[in-house]
Amino acid sequence: MATSNSDRRPSSNNPVIANFDSAHLTIAAGVAIFHLATSRVVVCYHSTEQYWFLPKGRRDAGEDSGTGAEREGFEESGYRNRLLPIPLRHRQPKAHNPSVPATPFVTEPVWTQLMPVSRSSQYILFWYIAETLPPDVEAQLSEQSENQDGRYQIPPPFPRDTTLKERATLDQEGYEPVRHPNTGVNEEEALYESYLLPVEEAVHKLRGTVMADVVRKGWEGISARKEMEEQGYEEGRDLAT
Repeated sequence: MATSNSDRRPSSNNPVIANFDSAHLTIAAGVAIFHLATSRVVVCYHSTEQYWFLPKGRRDAGEDSGTGAEREGFEESGYRNRLLPIPLRHRQPKAHNPSVPATPFVTEPVWTQLMPVSRSSQYILFWYIAETLPPDVEAQLSEQSENQDGRYQIPPPFPRDTTLKERATLDQEGYEPVRHPNTGVNEEEALYESYLLPVEEAVHKLRGTVMADVVRKGWEGISARKEMEEQGYEEGRDLAT
């Protein structure tokens, strides 16, 4: 079967040299949020301009990019989420003197995009992989948010000693992740709709964009982690290149 241009996986561009001071650089983060128990992923839809996308946006000043990705994922889609460690080829070194043993699972960005904002300003976007929250964590953060005038609550990280199989069992059969209404922060985001779609359907709706490959790489990483956990993996091994 022939492959259309929109179905081909994107490739990295050649390295570039560029310099931007703080007044001319915007740092942003986006996220593909997976529901592990049902093999679905959150995809947003612009109700007036009629296009599909993954949630993303500028990180707040002083905010870590990964935390910003989780927050933007919640604001634009309504789904609370946390970064999901997966096996991933990357170029970051292991910690020289780590406080905990290294694992082959990381929460590094799976794609990075550079886009001009204007003739003098640059936008850099990091794409991460995340999961919806277990019911007990969801309930805890919702209660904390209610007690703090609706303020966003940073989720706890994915537990190091939990396998994906164990994590999926925390969602009882038939459980649907909570989609919170009215989480957008402006009139534009109020136009966004969000849906949990099967991975293949999400890739099709995002075809022709890097976002489609964010979903692909995320699902491939999740599948690889499941296989590694079933077979056992060597503690301390990573995939840095």
